[in-house]
Amino acid sequence: MTLLTLELWPECAYDKGLTRWQTVMGALDETCFLAKIEITYVGFIHLSIRTDYVEGAESSPVCYVEALYVKDTFRKSGIARQLCNRAEVWAKSKNLTQIASDTEIDNAASIAFHNKIGFREANKIVCFIKGL
Repeated sequence: MTLLTLELWPECAYDKGLTRWQTVMGALDETCFLAKIEITYVGFIHLSIRTDYVEGAESSPVCYVEALYVKDTFRKSGIARQLCNRAEVWAKSKNLTQIASDTEIDNAASIAFHNKIGFREANKIVCFIKGL
């Protein structure tokens, strides 16, 4: 799991990633599902239950896709869709009625994927920060 995380976020330190996943595995309001082909883990989805404001949500709490990753060589084979389907089953088991996600504004592949599997765009934002 941590190695897949490092592929998605190369700037993440191994120890930090490992600690984070250990926390997720013990949480009641978070979960992670792995995709495996034969002996190789090829992707994952990390979900949380968010009770704070979620852009476009009609109710709270909401199932939130914190991360979705499939190795390059296994993309466009239905794995991400299967992970999202599993996410929906988990969300329904928690009596949640919506699932939300986000991506970078310039990530055309992710935007196309979200649209393809039934997500609708809720908003576009540009974030700012200023040092003091």
